[in-house]
Amino acid sequence: MAELPQRTAGVTQEPTESKASATDAARAAARNPVATDVALVATFAALIAASTVWPGWELAGGVPITLQTFAVLLAGAVLGARRGALAVLLYLAVGAAGAPVFAERKAGIGVLFGATGGYLLAFVLAALVIGWLVERIRERGLTLTTTAIVGACTVATFVVVYPIGATWLKLRLGLSAADALKFGVLPFLLGDILKCFAAAVVAAAVHRAFPALLPKRK
Repeated sequence: MAELPQRTAGVTQEPTESKASATDAARAAARNPVATDVALVATFAALIAASTVWPGWELAGGVPITLQTFAVLLAGAVLGARRGALAVLLYLAVGAAGAPVFAERKAGIGVLFGATGGYLLAFVLAALVIGWLVERIRERGLTLTTTAIVGACTVATFVVVYPIGATWLKLRLGLSAADALKFGVLPFLLGDILKCFAAAVVAAAVHRAFPALLPKRK
């Protein structure tokens, strides 16, 4: 009978030790935010690259439909402005360096200066805008709902990506404004609206699970 208290004590200590381990891990992550940021940026850059594996469809004008936009929207909505933009920049740098991570497994800096380069470069600003909007929502003490994040993604898509991408397409191919709209915007409207909703649903779930994920302003 003398062994019973000892065994009971051993059992009751295990949850305490687990809680201590989780606390220690959280403290370690807080002490090394740079390492956490680097890991998140690299992970989302890889996600954007992976989103181009599906070949998609190429439309008239050479603009492909892929899951790339979804991954970019998600990066900004989950990581915030600075880290989201850095994730896209890292992805572009890897592709420009020669890795076949662009749509249709293309690679090289020439892609950034091609007909679709405006969309790629606009992705950086789009992630920045989405992240900034999401951070402002959180700072005001509001819940990052799916609806709120859809709004941020929609603003970035229609105010940033389309104007920059279509204008670049127009200049590179010598298109009229009507043709740039026809080939560089209209075919993507429905798909991009769906991507905005999908990215918002995922991002809202992530922020519910990890409410401290967004960086705090100093």
